[in-house]
Amino acid sequence: MAENTSRGLFTLNGITGMLIATALLLGILAYLITNAINIQRAEATHYYDPTPVVSSLDNVKMISKENAKYDLSKR
Repeated sequence: MAENTSRGLFTLNGITGMLIATALLLGILAYLITNAINIQRAEATHYYDPTPVVSSLDNVKMISKENAKYDLSKR
C-alpha cells in the first residue's frame, strides 16, 4: 500500500486550509450581518399603516362569494 507523503502542516489540507475556510466563513457572516443591519435601518422608517385594510374590509363576511370584489392589490 502506498504511503501518503504529500501531507504537510502548512498545505491547503492543514492549518492554511483551516484558516482560509475560517476567514471565508467569518467574511460571509460579516457580510450577512451588515446587510441585515442596513435593511433593518431602512425598514424602520416605513411604519405599517392598517387604515386601508381596516376601512375597506368592514363589510366583508367570513364566507361569501362577494369577497372577490374586495381586491386590496389595486389600491
